[in-house]
Amino acid sequence: MNTKIFCDIADITLIKKYNKIKIVKGFTTNPSLMRKAGAKDYELYSKKILKYCKKKPISFEVFADDQKSMIEQGKKINSWGKNVFVKVPVVNSKNKFTGKIIRELNKNNIKLNITAVYTAKQTKKILQVINKETKVIISIFAGRAGDAGKDPIPEFIKSINLAKKFKNVEILWASVREPYNYIQAKQLGCHIITIPPAIIEKIQNFGKSFSELTKETVKAFLADSKLSNFKI
Repeated sequence: MNTKIFCDIADITLIKKYNKIKIVKGFTTNPSLMRKAGAKDYELYSKKILKYCKKKPISFEVFADDQKSMIEQGKKINSWGKNVFVKVPVVNSKNKFTGKIIRELNKNNIKLNITAVYTAKQTKKILQVINKETKVIISIFAGRAGDAGKDPIPEFIKSINLAKKFKNVEILWASVREPYNYIQAKQLGCHIITIPPAIIEKIQNFGKSFSELTKETVKAFLADSKLSNFKI
């Protein structure tokens, strides 16, 4: 499986940079990343991003919490560009499944990225409300599951198997914690992995031997001990 790398970022300077990097096949954003990037006007900022990211797929998330507003926001976000995926959380803040929103946007041929997914049960519910034509990404949060002491791998295996009947559905490994997650995602058969810039830099340096890594590590310790003027 050739797992596509998406860059998880909303900083315009970094989007300009990573849009030119061949291994980066798309972008994902969320309201937290937008705020961190200094966005004041969500629509205006998103449209600025789209000036630089014109072809690669990019996800912008709805931030309303009720059904009517989420549908309205989804339709509006979709109108910003042909490469736009509308990001919709699998539940709202009251833990209510957003199935009606997903169905409504999906039947209007709006490309979706269903986010904050943790289980294969949630994947199954999503698949029950979508068609088999319009593109849908299902983002499973591996890192956050691991942070809570849960093993996300079985949920990925089950979700990938469930999605096999849907040629329009891609499973995405989200909330990356280390470069090795890319290898894991590839081995599982994830279609996409979304990665922050610092980890993309490390993936570009894949291929060093254990011998090289040992030497580099020892050299770094030695250099720091000299800079610190340590004596025993």
